[in-house]
Amino acid sequence: MDVNEVLAKYSEKISSEVNSDIHQDVSGISNDYKKFKQDLLPEFSRYEKWVKIFGRIISIKVSNKDEIKINKQLETAHLDLNSGEVAGFAIISFIFLMFSGSLLSVGIWFIDGGGLSEFPVFFLFLVLIMSMFVFYYFYSMPNRLAVKWKLKASSQMVPAVLYTVIYMKHTSNLERAISFVSQHIEAPLALDFKKVLWDVETGRFSSIKDSLDNYLDFWKETNIEFVESFHLIESSLYEPSDARRIQILERSLKVILDGVYERMLKYTHSIKSPLTNIYMLGIVLPTLGLALLPLASTLLGGAIKSYHVFLGFDFIIPFFVFYLVSQVMLKRPGGYGQTNLLQNNPNYNEYISKKSYIYAFIICIPFFLIGISPLIFGYTPIPNWFGLSDDFLLPNIFSLFGKNTFIFIDNANGRVGPFSAFALILSLMIPFSISLFFIISFSMRTKNLIKSRNDTIDLENEFNSSLFTLGNRIGDGVPAEIAFAKVAQSTRGQKTSDFFKIVNTNIQSMGMGLESAVFDSRRGALVYYPSNLIATSMRILIESAKKGLKVAAQSLMSISEYVRNIQKINERLKDLLADVVSDMRSNMTFLAPLLAGIVVGLTAMITGILNQLKDLTAVQGESAISGLGNLGTITQLFNVENMIPPYQMQIAIGIYIIEIIFILTSALVTIDAGEDKLGNTYEIGRSLLKGSMLYLVTAFISVVSLSLLASIALRGVAGG
Repeated sequence: MDVNEVLAKYSEKISSEVNSDIHQDVSGISNDYKKFKQDLLPEFSRYEKWVKIFGRIISIKVSNKDEIKINKQLETAHLDLNSGEVAGFAIISFIFLMFSGSLLSVGIWFIDGGGLSEFPVFFLFLVLIMSMFVFYYFYSMPNRLAVKWKLKASSQMVPAVLYTVIYMKHTSNLERAISFVSQHIEAPLALDFKKVLWDVETGRFSSIKDSLDNYLDFWKETNIEFVESFHLIESSLYEPSDARRIQILERSLKVILDGVYERMLKYTHSIKSPLTNIYMLGIVLPTLGLALLPLASTLLGGAIKSYHVFLGFDFIIPFFVFYLVSQVMLKRPGGYGQTNLLQNNPNYNEYISKKSYIYAFIICIPFFLIGISPLIFGYTPIPNWFGLSDDFLLPNIFSLFGKNTFIFIDNANGRVGPFSAFALILSLMIPFSISLFFIISFSMRTKNLIKSRNDTIDLENEFNSSLFTLGNRIGDGVPAEIAFAKVAQSTRGQKTSDFFKIVNTNIQSMGMGLESAVFDSRRGALVYYPSNLIATSMRILIESAKKGLKVAAQSLMSISEYVRNIQKINERLKDLLADVVSDMRSNMTFLAPLLAGIVVGLTAMITGILNQLKDLTAVQGESAISGLGNLGTITQLFNVENMIPPYQMQIAIGIYIIEIIFILTSALVTIDAGEDKLGNTYEIGRSLLKGSMLYLVTAFISVVSLSLLASIALRGVAGG
């Protein structure tokens, strides 16, 4: 082989290897990015999967205006879908729900005995309304997911700017700063910053500044302060003077802090009226309307059935309240919130464990069986297996509840009931067992984690001065590893002392480096104090310490100032939110359960009066009673057989109260602290304990007292 052949042979080989390496590199980055997105967004991935499966069954061509809008929303939410698939999935959902509802309506019609006059037209109308709403809900889903993405991403904007500012104070390199930020902030903003780097590496943009500017265009309409902060950071690259450069960087941090405060201030004023309207329309009015249902059902000849009440109060109204609340929550500006470091807590297994549900189920199932015992006696053959009657007389001590235990009525349409006050009291065990299940399980899951959370909050409150002390020690030339021991001694008796002691113990006794002593997944100090603020501070300390002790000291001083400002903002925001949160919480856990409990008592009183009038008619015939008129006319006008049994109505009300507490508590936690799973679970357990127990006690007292009052009043009238 001559020289040319050798050169040609190896040139081809080298060229193929280079092309292969380039292809693998780009492909690897792309796959990493896709895997990163899939790991961070499992709920979005499920939505994508369903739309991909069903959205292609019916191909829908939307208008150009909607296509542009939906595609932009899909891009914002990082969804690999198109507008046609979204519209197709919405149509499929509408058709499926409408078809299922129609079949159910026909089934109900056959069960009731047929007849055109008895066809559940109202139920079919509700199915149509719900189908239309489901179509709208899924058609507008990209908008909600886009807003949710923005809210979640914006909650990490302040730490992102802080990381960038602190890093660029000692290393004026924007690309390295963005890389550092993308590795140490939480999702989903971390995904966006990785995408900024990824676009540069794949050649979409020639520089990190061009890629970052393209990304910042996305936030111009919603978070202009974030854009301004990064433009100031970019402008610091062109400053020859270090003093001037650092001044500009500090200014960028102040811009975003002020922006967060102003946006939350506007939000606190704007949500008062919507939340009040939600409470009145979704809680007060439906609860008051319940008081009219017993008489309305008799006057309408039984047109209102029990399943109407369950459908309306346990599905439609809660869904309506949930949707309105979610719309209000989507308007919440980001900027601050709880951290995802909950998963690093050593007690996190208690939070995800299923044992608490098993224990709660074992405790609550006897109460639930007691609650459904009237249904077992009235509608199943089980009592006959043991030689028991489906109804029997009550002892004289319970005479105020009527003569019979359950009071079932057999007519041409089948058996209806139970109508007795005693059965109504037994029905209280059903919402009691459901609420007790969640109270026990949620308490077991969160009690240790909440204690750790409170310790962390105390630590954060003290962390500002401790950071300042640590910065002074490092500024005096003391290495960071030794400075932790000195600060632990000087802060003895405070929460921060325990944190610094753990770091010092890991370094001195375990032989760990500074980073492992803080961030180790098993023994790191951050495991016992899961705080985003502390994690941010320690990460910046470790990174800046690589540049020297002076740089590390300056970084800690900057963080201390940041902590002081952020604490002021958070305290001020909590003060602004206090009125809204306290009013809604008192309405949810006091007024709504109180009204619902009184309504249950009124239902028991009305039913008891009609039952006793029916008994008087059977004994005295259709004679006239002073003050009431002819008994036969009254019992025909208010026929107890057409009334919704108070037993079933109480179950519907009890479940409705539990659902409302779930929805509104989640809303209050989101308003106060952003997305906080631990706080949400803990607060729901507490609110259920207050609200549901108040409802049950009020309902019990109302049933007993009003039943007694009705019994005494009718005895006097009958005697007269």
